[in-house]
Amino acid sequence: MNTEVIQVNAVTKQYQLYNAPVDRLKEALHPFGKKYHRDFYAVDNLSMKITKGQSVGIIGMNGSGKSTILQIIAGVLTPTSGTVKIKGRIAALLELGGGFNPEFTGVENIHFQCSIMGISQQERDDFIQKILEFAEIGEFAYQPVKIYSSGMYVRLAFSVAVNVYPEILIVDEALSVGDAYFQSKCMEKIREFKKSGGTLLFVSHDPGAVKTLCDHTYLLHKGKVVDSGKPNEVFNHYNSLLALQSPEYDNEPLAKKKLRKRSGNNKLIFESAKILNQSGENVETFVSGETITIILTVHTNDEVDNPTIGIMIRDRLGNDIFGTNNYLMDCTSGFFGKGETKEIRYSMPLDLGAGNYGLTVALHTDATHVADNFDWVNNILVFKVIPSSQHSFTGYCRLKPDFSVNNLSVKNVAPTSSFID
Repeated sequence: MNTEVIQVNAVTKQYQLYNAPVDRLKEALHPFGKKYHRDFYAVDNLSMKITKGQSVGIIGMNGSGKSTILQIIAGVLTPTSGTVKIKGRIAALLELGGGFNPEFTGVENIHFQCSIMGISQQERDDFIQKILEFAEIGEFAYQPVKIYSSGMYVRLAFSVAVNVYPEILIVDEALSVGDAYFQSKCMEKIREFKKSGGTLLFVSHDPGAVKTLCDHTYLLHKGKVVDSGKPNEVFNHYNSLLALQSPEYDNEPLAKKKLRKRSGNNKLIFESAKILNQSGENVETFVSGETITIILTVHTNDEVDNPTIGIMIRDRLGNDIFGTNNYLMDCTSGFFGKGETKEIRYSMPLDLGAGNYGLTVALHTDATHVADNFDWVNNILVFKVIPSSQHSFTGYCRLKPDFSVNNLSVKNVAPTSSFID
């Protein structure tokens, strides 16, 4: 039986917002208790359960309550109502440099964090060595952290979090700071943590990171859980919320199902979609490398000038493999008059690896669907790619490299590596 290590039961975090500082005094001194504030619910009656070894992503727009609930789980904030139960040692990377004293050196802050987590003085030397080796901040370890760059902050903070052997690791968007090398290093460390049976709670706006690291996802909107499930499906709902920016879909089961599949204002709508193979046949299985034609039929309910028509191919896990639209291709689509029906075609070689894929289509303005979304359909089609006998490769896509070997010189001495270990 799976053990629940995090239980969040009907948690609410309420703040009182005032239009001016003096309103606090007016409210405190008013003889009849007149209310000068308005209530704001950063988290509103939120519940979730996370089992041991589970990797959970929390996503949502800015202001949805993601950071607030993580701070409550980590014990940094106290909920207004509700309860949180935790089983196991938590290490939390909640914000840039959170928990560090800016006047202390890096090493002094490590000592401080270790003492908070109950690590004895005898154990700390080994912990400190591992933390510093992973952080790679050199001599700055002995300098006050107030002079650190943002990248150095997050290097040290993440290194502390993952090297004190936590049972529960909480990461809140901090990995977006720093160079690509360290981000890759952090991702590998998180994978090792997952393999060891640790429980991960991960907040990020990066769909690729969440889909790669997490097996379950919660979507928060205005302090509430509005969806949960597999990352790919929940991100479809999230994308729809971004496009609609409408509160009417909160906690409505029917709307949730619709948003996972489709969203838009219906000025333009997709009527049909099909993919033709190299022989012009409408099929569901294609040979890797053959030329395909995507045909989309669009009906116009209102006049739109030069709409953007986009396609996105995703793998079976929901990772974006390839996407484009006529705006990015610098191609105009022309004027779509009311009541018209038009056919859009995309032709291209299907240089994808063997596997199952889904086609998502979108009608909007400019580069993205956030400003004005006419119609967005997730997985309007699913199709399969099988290997070609002529072109063997591994991975998602074929890049068609050239290969050559050139004889540079002949030497009688054994070669030595120029790479640094």
